[in-house]
Amino acid sequence: MELTIPAIVSLAAVDAINPCALAVLTLMLIAFLTHNPKEKIKALLAGLSFTLAVYIIYLLYAIVLIYVLHASTEIFGGIEGWVYGGFSLFAIALGCFNIKDFIWYKPGGLLREMPMSWRPKVKKILSGVASVKGAFGVGVFVTLFLLPCTMGPLVTACVLLMKLGVLNALPWLLLYNMIFVSPMLAITFGIYGGLLLVENVSEWKERNIKYLHLIAGLIMVGIGIYLAWEAENIFSIPLGIFELNFLNLGIIEIPLLFLIIYLLSRKS
Repeated sequence: MELTIPAIVSLAAVDAINPCALAVLTLMLIAFLTHNPKEKIKALLAGLSFTLAVYIIYLLYAIVLIYVLHASTEIFGGIEGWVYGGFSLFAIALGCFNIKDFIWYKPGGLLREMPMSWRPKVKKILSGVASVKGAFGVGVFVTLFLLPCTMGPLVTACVLLMKLGVLNALPWLLLYNMIFVSPMLAITFGIYGGLLLVENVSEWKERNIKYLHLIAGLIMVGIGIYLAWEAENIFSIPLGIFELNFLNLGIIEIPLLFLIIYLLSRKS
């Protein structure tokens, strides 16, 4: 499979606009500024500390995932195409559910936002952040325990990178993570410089959350179709004039998922 910079950058951009991580950062900064209302330099360090923790843990997670995927393809020869194909369907499904959130928004969607049942507990933890070290700890907590709402694009990127192995994939991961944390850095420096207010960032996120889901959904569907196109020769069953492969499965999956989502939304 040909690895392209646009594919990795696009996936990183989807991760970067994830409402989950941005929500936690803004809540953490609100809590910190509540405890230290006049200490902007400490707020800056807290934001950077949080971002550094997210960067490090996310990087370690990606390294482990690529190692496991690469080792699996080395041990079990011939499964590479199946991995690409399987994750193409996963990416398309995730993209469709993000697009669904643009059309019929419901907060707390799996693999897209923080589950609603977790939010009071997370908010309680964040309310106690009063130090730079505490912000780092929260960053570690967020990355480890809130992966279900951020992991989709990263896992897909790791599938693209798995053939390279850990060492060759490392520069790509460093680039991916830098793009991923760039909004966190922008928000942190914007608040420190007086260009942004934490409350305004939170309001902007809530006001545009449906559009963030739409952008993420379109990119994920595109990446999924790209993966399916590359894997189509691995799985192919002739059915008269129609050939069943991962690409066709992906194309069939899109309207089928929206039909299921529509029926479920009417039932609820």
